[in-house]
Amino acid sequence: MHDDNKRFGTRCIHAGQEPDPSTGAIMTPVYQTSTFVQQSPGVIIEDYDYARSANPTRKALERNLASLEGGRHGFNFASGLAAQAACIHLLASGDHVVLSDDVYGGTYRQFDKVFKQFGITYTRADLTDLNAAEAAFKSNTKMVWLETPTNPLLKVIDIAAIARLAKSKGVVTVVDNTFATPVLTNPLALGADIVSHSCTKYIGGHSDVIGGALICTDDALADRLRFTQNAVGGIAAPWDSFLLLRSTKTLHVRVQRHCENAAKIADFLADQKQIERVVYPGRTDHPQHEIAKRQMTGGFGGMITAYFKGGLEPARTFLERVKLFSLAESLGGVESLIEHPAIMTHASVDKHLREQIGLTDGLVRFSVGIEDVEDLIADIQEALG
Repeated sequence: MHDDNKRFGTRCIHAGQEPDPSTGAIMTPVYQTSTFVQQSPGVIIEDYDYARSANPTRKALERNLASLEGGRHGFNFASGLAAQAACIHLLASGDHVVLSDDVYGGTYRQFDKVFKQFGITYTRADLTDLNAAEAAFKSNTKMVWLETPTNPLLKVIDIAAIARLAKSKGVVTVVDNTFATPVLTNPLALGADIVSHSCTKYIGGHSDVIGGALICTDDALADRLRFTQNAVGGIAAPWDSFLLLRSTKTLHVRVQRHCENAAKIADFLADQKQIERVVYPGRTDHPQHEIAKRQMTGGFGGMITAYFKGGLEPARTFLERVKLFSLAESLGGVESLIEHPAIMTHASVDKHLREQIGLTDGLVRFSVGIEDVEDLIADIQEALG
């Protein structure tokens, strides 16, 4: 494996993969196989006996992502939610989770509708408020789960502060780093125990593959995650792993452009009379801008949230009018996407809980792509009419 001391862009392209030793192929092959020949019963090459347990294409990706996050162990899954489920399998019936009050709707659904029935409970808390965070802990709390920036309100949570609080109570900190990506934030370096990703988003970056990942440094945690990955079986397929490896090679340059475009569009939106408020971590009016400056390096991400004056109808009209921005769920692709969280990605969150945290019907979420920013601004301007 290439030296992990290399700089980030170099690791994007080289970490975890060497040219194929049998042919010299510079790209890691797609090992489309379900099983591996054993030299004698139980005598196998590396750890390859059955492809659910290990696959060379997937392993290259797992090493690559571990390197990008500054971790020692990587695990890839068929989706971000499969990765999350494997992580929650660290818990047992009777355990309690402190959950950020603003998370992806599928994350909330998994805690509330799937794992709750097995006796794993949770308390939602505004983790930007350390007093509220501390108050949410119970004697049986075993895990803190957070995103930063959050989805879709783009709150920035102080990872180091939450990790310190969790450590003082012997609790595991999990950070979903999907929005920030390893380019902008490395939660393990800030004290987190596990990093989670929906690789479908920026890591994949081309809206053509579904995937998830967990990364950690602790060997004991890694052993437990590896066991669950194999035992529960929601693994990433070889072809999907190949696509994600292709994508990480350009991650650093893509994210840089996402950030540059989003910063300009956020400023443009803030000047429009139809917009009540713009939320972007890079703007000085963002409530956690100072934390974002400290925690995010090289940019503030490609996601913007805007509140439309008048609520649902002006927002709906705008969403129907845009042409270059595609009205679709998901985010992080090279093309610009736009959506209405209350109706689309966060519909599984109960309406009163959405409104409690400010996820109202006038809120629109922008995933700014890497097109020419002038064209994106013109598209928004025309749709605002």
